[in-house]
Amino acid sequence: MYIGVDLGGTKIAAGLVDDNLKIIKKASCPTNVGRPYSEIIKDIACLIEDILAQTGYSQSDIKSIGLGSPGVPDIKNGVLVFSNNLQWNFVPVRTELQKYFNTPVYLDNDANCAAIGEYAAGAAKQYNTTVLVTLGTGIGGGIVLNDKIHNGFNYAGGEIGHMVIKAGGIPCSCGRDGCWERYASVTGLIYMANNAAKEHPESMLTQILNKGEKLNGRNIFDCAKSGDKTALKVIEDFRYYIAVGITNIINILQPEAVVVGGGISNEGEYLLAPVREQVAKEVYTDKVPLPHIIKASLGNDAGIIGAAIVGQYQ
Repeated sequence: MYIGVDLGGTKIAAGLVDDNLKIIKKASCPTNVGRPYSEIIKDIACLIEDILAQTGYSQSDIKSIGLGSPGVPDIKNGVLVFSNNLQWNFVPVRTELQKYFNTPVYLDNDANCAAIGEYAAGAAKQYNTTVLVTLGTGIGGGIVLNDKIHNGFNYAGGEIGHMVIKAGGIPCSCGRDGCWERYASVTGLIYMANNAAKEHPESMLTQILNKGEKLNGRNIFDCAKSGDKTALKVIEDFRYYIAVGITNIINILQPEAVVVGGGISNEGEYLLAPVREQVAKEVYTDKVPLPHIIKASLGNDAGIIGAAIVGQYQ
């Protein structure tokens, strides 16, 4: 049995995971960022203890605890070097958790953990080399090469959302201009849709705004599916930008599969089929087999499952 923890800026989720990579029991609580890290890690410990108590397992049944967190981890020393979401710098996660548990503790980036989850138990489990692309508020990425997570010599690699796809483009929070996540994240989609609504007051997008509602991924896609020309153009551009980034990933790594996750991936083939067509037009060569571009299958459980076994892939 393993424990996986998905630590986010809003919520902490933890789960008991068996040897077949099935979640037996999970629980969550608010993160309440801004508190001392010791308090947040104590909450993690309490979550784990509650899960064990509810399932009848003890600490001795747990092979390891893995924690996925936003930010840059020092996986060798179990220290979270930096996390903007958590407002943490050089937090000794492993040392703190081992105050409560006498078991191995592993730490990695949350997107890396999700990639491991999909690789080991989800949509990518039949492939040896995969890249997870998570389309959300930003774009997360996790790269698995030959059974190991790839995060660079300094553990800060895999930030695929911050490759520039449009030089001099929209400013990004990272300090660069034209990053992929400014165009192909859900945030980027909403930004484009709001601009399009201003330019086309006759569109369904504008009607939504005029009701006092906000645009989001779901209603933008719904407008497109209803035949609204403005929304259709926004979605067409959104798919194109997704394809540009995936093409770059393929040209560099040639993974067997690119797994697309995040809530927007629930649009399924309506999103991914045109992306595949565009990628096929743009890859460096079409004389070799193309990687599979597929939808993630584990949802939010990917981070918990991947974190539970992350030590096996570092």
